[in-house]
Parts: sequence; structure tokens; C-alpha cells
Amino acid sequence: MPAPLPIRDGLNPTRIRMPDAPAEHATIVEYLVARFPRDAEALRAKVTDGEVVDAAGRPVLVDTPLVPRADVYLYRDPPVEPEVPFTAPILYRDDAIVVVDKPHFLATTPRGRFVVQTALTRLRRELGNDALSPAHRLDRLTAGVLVFTARQDVRRAYQEMFRERSMVKVYEAVAPDSPISFPHTVISRIVKDRGSLQATEVPGEPNSETVIEKVCTVGDLALYRLHPRTGKTHQLRVHMASLGLPIVGDSLYPVPRDVAVDDYRDPLRLLARSIEFTDPLTGAPRHFASQRTLALSPP
Repeated sequence: MPAPLPIRDGLNPTRIRMPDAPAEHATIVEYLVARFPRDAEALRAKVTDGEVVDAAGRPVLVDTPLVPRADVYLYRDPPVEPEVPFTAPILYRDDAIVVVDKPHFLATTPRGRFVVQTALTRLRRELGNDALSPAHRLDRLTAGVLVFTARQDVRRAYQEMFRERSMVKVYEAVAPDSPISFPHTVISRIVKDRGSLQATEVPGEPNSETVIEKVCTVGDLALYRLHPRTGKTHQLRVHMASLGLPIVGDSLYPVPRDVAVDDYRDPLRLLARSIEFTDPLTGAPRHFASQRTLALSPP
């Protein structure tokens, strides 16, 4: 069901679902203030200004009763976030898709502490197109080729293509040199529990596969080409770390370490180098490659 509020300044409205039972909150405003106490004053102001609406687009009033599991919509004030000082050049653009070369440290979509400083919000504002939507995602710390759909009517076709993995993705990574014989295939079962930052390999039926090639060596480091056959969360980082080859700049694998969100000195040396597919609309072959390079030197 589409949101009753339009996209504003590149940002989607926020949907908030009411609890299963009213409990101690008789009104929507009471519940919102209790759930978001730091934003209490701003929320009351938004209600007063008619900026909080129900699923039908009707303004929520101060005394509007809480209906269990009903949805309300509003524009949240973006958090204070550091500006990511890197650009996402457009590699290709037509009336159906926009392909960008995403930098390290730029999230794909708004989430958590990153709202404005995301590839989606930036691109919507740059192109003046609120219909833009990612066909797939790259982690905030991963750079490279990222595809957006430009119209709502084509969104499903491209997103299904990525979900079904009917395309060829190639990544590159910098990691310690290894005497392992390459190409080398890693097959394992990867799970990521909710609330956990790390994904882990566990016993059981495999659900992930990566083919790894070594491209070249410089000193103690090597450039690897990675061919994921599946798309599990953090798959490439997990598989490289499992071989004793953690990707240079990885702050999560094999051991998490604290890095400030605005510390850009040591990027994750992981790059989505290229994407190749048959266009689901036209049948034409498509190939897009990143223009970025990975430094083959210690951080």
C-alpha cells in the first residue's frame, strides 16, 4: 500500500505502526511521545501542524484514539550526520535506470544514523527524481557499481533480476598474500542473527559460495577478484576472513574494532568492480564497470 505522503526533499515519509494493543496509551500522540521521548516536543508540533497522518491521509489530532496495528505517517527530522566528502559519479543513465560509482562510506539507502548522506537521497536531489529506487544494495563501506531504477513501473523487473541473481557480479579486494592455490572456491553456511553486527559460518547445509582468484601481489598484499555465486550478508568479507585473509580496512572481520563514522583514513578495500546482465525490459546486454581503484598498500 503506497504511503499517503509524498517523498519530500528526497526522503520518504516514515511509517510507524501502532502496538498490538492500546495498553496504557489511549491516543496516538501519547504512544508516539512515549516511544520517542527525545522527539516529544517535535512530534507534538508536527501533530499541531497537521504533518502526522493515518493510512488514509487524514491528519492525526491530539485526541485521535490509538487503533491497534494501525499505521501513521510523518516526516522525521533527519539526524545530525557528518557529510561524506566523496561523490558518486553517474556511469550510465536512461529513462529506466541510473548507474552510479558509489564511494566508500556512503550508505545506499537511509537507515539509522545515515539519512541525507546516502546514495539514494543524494541522487534523488541531484536528478530531481523522487521515483529513484535501488535495484540492489551495497554495504556502506563497500564501493563500486550500484544500479537504481528511475521509474516505478520498471522497479519490479530489475529488483527481481537481482533477487534471482540472474546477473554476473565481480568484486575486487585487497588482502594479505596467501600461498593458497587459486582459483579457490569457498562454500559454507552463513547466518546473521538479528541484533548481531557479524555474520558467522555455522555447520549445516551450505547457502553461500564464492570463487576467489588472485590477480597480482605487491609486497605482503595481493589483489583478489571475487565471484559471488550467492548473496548472503557480508559473504565476501566472511569468506575472505575464514581463509585467514581479512580484507584490508575491515573493521568487523575477523574481530570488530571501533572506528568513528567520519574517520575516512582506512577504507574497506572491497570494490564492486562490475555488473553484467541482460536487460529485463529490452533484452539488450548490459555491462557496467567501476572507474575506481583499490590501493595496494598498507593503511
